[in-house]
Amino acid sequence: MMIPFEKALEIVLSSARMLGIERIDVAGAAGRVLTEDVKSDIDMPPFNKSAMDGYACRRKDLANELSVIETIAAGVPPERTIRPNECAKIMTGSMVPDGADCVIMVEFTEDIGENRVRFIGEETADNICPKAEYVKSGGVVLSKGTLIKPQHVATLAAIGCAEPCVAIMPKVGVIATGSELVEPSQRPSLSQIRDGNSFLLAAQVEAVGAVARNYGIARDTRGAIDAAVKTAIAENDVVLISGGVSVGDFDFVPDILKENGIELLFEKIAIKPGKPTVFGVSEDVFCFGLPGNPVSGFVMCELLVKPFLYKLMGHDFTVVDIKVPLGESISRKKTARACWIPVVITDEVRVEPVEYHGSGHFNALCGADGLVCIPKGTSELKEGTTISVRRI
Repeated sequence: MMIPFEKALEIVLSSARMLGIERIDVAGAAGRVLTEDVKSDIDMPPFNKSAMDGYACRRKDLANELSVIETIAAGVPPERTIRPNECAKIMTGSMVPDGADCVIMVEFTEDIGENRVRFIGEETADNICPKAEYVKSGGVVLSKGTLIKPQHVATLAAIGCAEPCVAIMPKVGVIATGSELVEPSQRPSLSQIRDGNSFLLAAQVEAVGAVARNYGIARDTRGAIDAAVKTAIAENDVVLISGGVSVGDFDFVPDILKENGIELLFEKIAIKPGKPTVFGVSEDVFCFGLPGNPVSGFVMCELLVKPFLYKLMGHDFTVVDIKVPLGESISRKKTARACWIPVVITDEVRVEPVEYHGSGHFNALCGADGLVCIPKGTSELKEGTTISVRRI
């Protein structure tokens, strides 16, 4: 039975369960997912901080000559309180002394000698970052489920979270099936092609932040595929198998998965490319059978496997589509399934399809900026129509 893609995604995501948690060094936290809210143990900034190089003074004294009573370097607390007609030379990031309510930029001051300066600007902002302006002590800074990016790493370090608690990364076994496949180092003979699928899927898995294990090529025999599947199931949390999932004489994958205790939750999706996609579960492992054509495998990994892997780590993946007008019309004859095609965004910020000859045309993806979906029942997207582009 063929099911809508939306139903397939719902089944996949509802099947996901977190695999465990661990504490890691913050230096290696990028790409991981937080499993608890993170609170700051201090105010940020922890003091009234100068936002400029200049002079800290009282605003009511700006029309007067100011005596410079000290120089405050970053990391050194002030020694004096600012009194009427006084100021302190201060560096960006330094602690503002008591009594001062503004910092005048050095560019808007004139040195009049004998440790005295004068404000020559017309007006000034406070140029002070107040204590706790960014974060209050005890406040939640990053929420559970956050996918940690470089900016989050800096925040974790700044608030003293040296060992964040994160989700364990799924181990994903990747198998390419096909007697026609040879390794990339080999020159194919007549009727052979090099295996790109296992490397493609492994790279997509690694980009998500999971651990990919490439089990290489399994020939189109029950014995070879069964042996590879048994090994991958025993050693991983998720197994991705490319090829062997359609209705050909040598498409053994669905039956072999069932024989290895995997309950198949669906075997066909109303989508192009990617119709013969299989998903199954057992108590210990999740299995995807993806089409052998590389564009099909890429698209289904992007649309289905990627959000699933994030869900295993407690992160709700959200697609950030961009809206761009079509530079030329896109049409098709068969409309029974939703169809995804690779596109490029031109310098004129218009969407155009790349040269694409079907799901075996893997290098079409290399020149693509994203994917566009033609909905089920739609035969044409007209030039000028604003459409959503899923960046890849």
